[in-house]
Amino acid sequence: MSEPERTFAALPPASGRGFARTWWGRNWLQALEDTALDSEQLKQGRRRAREGAVGAVSVRPGRITAVVRDRDGTAHRSDVLLQELTEEQWDRLLDMAVDRAGHIAALLDHEMPPHLVEDAAAAGVELLPGIGDLEPECSCEAWDHCPHTAALAYQMARLLDEDPFVLLLMRGRGERRLLDELQVRSGTRAHVPGQDHGEEPGTAGVRADEAFAACGILPPLPALPPLPPEPGPGPALDTETAPEPPLDPAALEFLAADAASRAHRMLAQALTPGGQEPSAEAELTQDQDAVRMAAQLPGPVITSRLAAATARQPAQLALAVRAWGYGAAAGLAVLEEEWTPDAELLARATTALDEAWDAADRPQLRSAGPARWTVAGAQAQLRLSADGRWWPYRKERGVWAPAGPPAADPATALAGATGDAG
Repeated sequence: MSEPERTFAALPPASGRGFARTWWGRNWLQALEDTALDSEQLKQGRRRAREGAVGAVSVRPGRITAVVRDRDGTAHRSDVLLQELTEEQWDRLLDMAVDRAGHIAALLDHEMPPHLVEDAAAAGVELLPGIGDLEPECSCEAWDHCPHTAALAYQMARLLDEDPFVLLLMRGRGERRLLDELQVRSGTRAHVPGQDHGEEPGTAGVRADEAFAACGILPPLPALPPLPPEPGPGPALDTETAPEPPLDPAALEFLAADAASRAHRMLAQALTPGGQEPSAEAELTQDQDAVRMAAQLPGPVITSRLAAATARQPAQLALAVRAWGYGAAAGLAVLEEEWTPDAELLARATTALDEAWDAADRPQLRSAGPARWTVAGAQAQLRLSADGRWWPYRKERGVWAPAGPPAADPATALAGATGDAG
């Protein structure tokens, strides 16, 4: 499995500060200084790193790379190589880390405490570089560390201060892969009866920091089951013995089916490619939610109860359901609520009405109240909502009824009310 390359933007000049704050960063520099044969080259490299001469640093297994510029602007490609760990060494390191959950806690906190490195060394794995481990390559063709590779190594110490996973990537494992492998091994180890987890003989319990770290280490989740094509059947509450009032089995069955339908819709949204989160549904009032449920066509008994609960006649509830179908809560508000637009929105609406049609085709509109305009000589009306959309209405049996979805343009909306949508 190839590991991803990480690229870090060029760091600002490091004037007035050291190149390593952490002990593992200082260890990296010690390996550099112990390896280089010419201390003067290191001094020049340190000076260039301080001046910001090192460009973006690319890190991948076994190698770091950057362009380093001389003071005259000459650019050199510089590399510092570090031996990758073998597969067998990684196995030993991962087994050691799983045995000591505190090590995992440290890695999750982007730390490399000394006892982690010491335990790795005891397992035969050297994480930090030693003398001669940092091998230079540079386009200036120097055979030892030159000012360019030295500058790159000093810059690397600053990156290591922030994230020791940069060193682990050079050793052959990226952060995501390493943590995934630790998680898998931890889950497997947790399910092996009698597995030795590294406890001292005769001891009871574990260290507090290891217990805390282990609480978040879980085996991988199983694959998600396929989404059912539709919600399952709800409970059947029709029993031989009628329940005590006011419990209504038919209403309860409907509520259960409605909840299952909404849950199925949210689950379908969550399982779409890309792992989208279910969109948050706006909180509805009891009246709005009753109309929403009536739109599910629950049958005459439940519909009648919903109409009574919302103080609507059946015909009024039918209009509300139609409005809900065109625009949910916003469509219901346009049907049942009157509001007065402010001067700015009213001016934009008036301009839109003037410009929506050519002079020869413009219908004669007259105000029918705040945010409402009726077409003279026709059973059609336009209503404006607070978000600037136009809603078509048509008079049916003497009552204004929703005639279609909203539109940003009044002419398009009115075509839906008059049947001229094409």
